[in-house]
Amino acid sequence: RLWEEEYNATFASNRNASNCEQNKSDPTYIKQKEVQEKASLFNMQLDLSGAIPSLIVAFVIVANGDRQGRKRSLVLPSVGALITNVFLAVMSYFSLSLSILYAVAFITGLFGSMAAFLGGGFAFIADLCHDEKQKTTRIAVVDLIFGFVSGLAGLSSGYFIKGLGFTWTFVTASLLHAINIIYIIFCLEDTVGVSEFQQQEPVSCKEVLKETFSGVYMLFKNAPFKKRILIIVLLFTFMTYLFTMFGGSSLFTLYELDEPLCWNEVYIGYGAAAFTSISLTSFLGVYLFSKCLKDIYIVFIGIFSCIGGMVMAAFAKTTLLMFLVRVPSLLCFMPIPVLRSMLSKVVLASEQGSVFACIACLEVVTGTISLLVFNSLYAATVAWFSGFSFLLSAGLCLIPLSVLCWLLCTSWNGEDLALLVQEEVSSIDSTES
Repeated sequence: RLWEEEYNATFASNRNASNCEQNKSDPTYIKQKEVQEKASLFNMQLDLSGAIPSLIVAFVIVANGDRQGRKRSLVLPSVGALITNVFLAVMSYFSLSLSILYAVAFITGLFGSMAAFLGGGFAFIADLCHDEKQKTTRIAVVDLIFGFVSGLAGLSSGYFIKGLGFTWTFVTASLLHAINIIYIIFCLEDTVGVSEFQQQEPVSCKEVLKETFSGVYMLFKNAPFKKRILIIVLLFTFMTYLFTMFGGSSLFTLYELDEPLCWNEVYIGYGAAAFTSISLTSFLGVYLFSKCLKDIYIVFIGIFSCIGGMVMAAFAKTTLLMFLVRVPSLLCFMPIPVLRSMLSKVVLASEQGSVFACIACLEVVTGTISLLVFNSLYAATVAWFSGFSFLLSAGLCLIPLSVLCWLLCTSWNGEDLALLVQEEVSSIDSTES
């Protein structure tokens, strides 16, 4: 669409040629580069349009789940996604202006978007787990499903668009969202009892916001000193690792399209499939290691896996080596579900929504910033060393490693966590008595 609006001509593409195999003095190639830059900027603006409102809404919905139930944080984002896909189908069918997408992205953000859905989903899973090891495994299962299906969708979307066209692809997605909404509302049983809240008089928006932010505030204020430190340190570790891992891995496609690899669309698809398989191997790693190792050691293994993959990617100059980059990275997703589980174990059952609201907001902020930083850095360094961003990503992994080493040196372990939570529960029970 950007091509057609800019040049008033049918979009020209060569599906059998990779980016660096084309004649760079060709006018068509120059136009493609200009449109790619505009499309990249347009996508970034759309992401920001939806990310800003979704942060606030996700924080409020997920944190309020401790008192008003988890289903809201699942239903509202699904409704927002349904509205978005209906809009996209209409836009595609009637060839409406692309500027409408800004409003669509903003509306999706007002429904909480992916941040609210994942935050509510993980809190829902945490409510159902009474065994600590079971919690780690089940949270890893959710990450496995999310990673695997995202990769599968990325691989199949091209075939859907080619076979059905954009309009019917969006219609299909809308039907799937509708089925999801019906299931959540009528079949899924909430994990938080909300009958007493439903009987109360409706409260104002101001009161809801006050309760929400006071819940998160009290999570830190009334907690014992050691618990506060653990929550802050684990959130910082989660944020820094997500920043380095997500930022580095997001550059793989650009790196593979550029010289000397010059991958075409077929190889890019194979690479995406190989990277998606890391979700499965990371889950298997969490499942097996959780039987014999403490959570903190599993995180260590995952970070070292990420470092190995990023260092190898920085110097991969052949197709074989680039595919082999996935081998040392096989366990790089392990720290994300394990850190979620560790945070969930630190807090009480009535604080799960608050802590997962913090995690969801950090995910959105960190993911957005890492994309901006690493894409800008790659553009600035690709001329003299295209692998520099991967080396930086590996180097930044030393930050979460250092934090975890500090935790070990202060004699923190899983048993301390359990005792900490038990002491806090006993303290609350005695106060109520």
